[in-house]
Amino acid sequence: MKKSDIAMIVLIAAMSIGVAFLVIGSIPGLNLSSTSSEKVKTINRYDAKIDDPDADVFNSTAVNPTVDITIGETDSTDISEGSN
Repeated sequence: MKKSDIAMIVLIAAMSIGVAFLVIGSIPGLNLSSTSSEKVKTINRYDAKIDDPDADVFNSTAVNPTVDITIGETDSTDISEGSN
C-alpha cells in the first residue's frame, strides 16, 4: 500500500468516528450530561410481615381449580374409540 492509501483510510476512519459521535450525541436518551437526572421510586423499608389473604377470594366455599370436572354424562374416557 502507498502512503496516500493509508492516509485516506485514516481520514475516512476519523471522519466516521466524528459523524458517529455527533449522531450519538444528538439522541436524547444517550446523552450523558450531568445536568439531567431522573427520580427513581424506591421502597422505604423491606418488611417480613405477611398480610392475611383476601377472605373474598380464599374461603371455604371458593372454587378449587385442581378438581377434575366432568361436563355431561359421558362414561368413555377415550373419544377416538367410537370413530373410524
